[in-house]
Amino acid sequence: MASRKYFSIVIYAFILGAFANTAFSSLSRDYYDYSCPNALSTIRSVVEAAVQKERRMGASLLRTHFRDCFVNGCDGSILLDPSPTIDSEKSAVPDFQSDKAFKLVDEIKEAVDQACGKPVVSCADILTVAARDSVVALGGPTWEVRLGRRDSTIASRDAANANIPSPFFSLSELISNFKSHGLNEKDLVALSGGHTIGNARCATFRDHIYNDSNINPHFAKELKYICPREGGDSNIAPLDRTAAQFDSAYFRDLVHKKGLLRSDQELFNGGSTDALVKKYSHNTKVFRQDFAKSMIKMGNIKPLTGNRGEIRLNCRRVN
Repeated sequence: MASRKYFSIVIYAFILGAFANTAFSSLSRDYYDYSCPNALSTIRSVVEAAVQKERRMGASLLRTHFRDCFVNGCDGSILLDPSPTIDSEKSAVPDFQSDKAFKLVDEIKEAVDQACGKPVVSCADILTVAARDSVVALGGPTWEVRLGRRDSTIASRDAANANIPSPFFSLSELISNFKSHGLNEKDLVALSGGHTIGNARCATFRDHIYNDSNINPHFAKELKYICPREGGDSNIAPLDRTAAQFDSAYFRDLVHKKGLLRSDQELFNGGSTDALVKKYSHNTKVFRQDFAKSMIKMGNIKPLTGNRGEIRLNCRRVN
């Protein structure tokens, strides 16, 4: 009886794995070559112009893609506005103040639809490509994005709150969270390197600078001017010392106990990820290579393909 139960579990796992592989295999690099050959160049042009105007936009697009993929897969659900039938992920705590990124996606969508002559490119694909182009615009690596994702017709605020990693997580919580999305410890460290660009709000790092011991005291003192014990929740600080440039300074900061977020410093705090952080801190080439590989892996989490989902006419609402 026990062996039959074990066999059933194995078969179930095999079916799930086969389904996931089928979804990924239906994505392709040339998906829009016939229906809209100018799609990718149009996305790149809008992203480059936006990042040149305000470099923080690159980090915003990257974070939005990350959060989209961590909530039921890379399906554009994070872009849906609240409605009587949509429990929008935009109202989830981790997505507070992402409005500029959503507006830029709207701008990209409009430009792409105009270039294509009709809506043929999904919002999920637009966000995935825009995240890659943002990293490149800030001096980071490029990678191949396979295309053909379709857009979700549902969203879940509860799923966003439950699945997006918290800035207060311990290392074990981070590892467990990433594992639940099919990502390993190397992916965790490499993707966390995305914090080499952008800023964080005082509310996300206050506990770390006032209550934790694994932080450089001079660094903590500087941050306390930005982030008082009371008030100033929306005051911002850079995630690393070169927050407008994609580099490996983030990892060097961690080695010197200058991680802005508690979850950042957890990656270099006497645990299993210390060695990889140290490696990336002095080998930017390896970090760039691993980051690109992990972005490909993350971008292929549970895509909607075939007849599932839709191609939204407006990224903010279902058709």
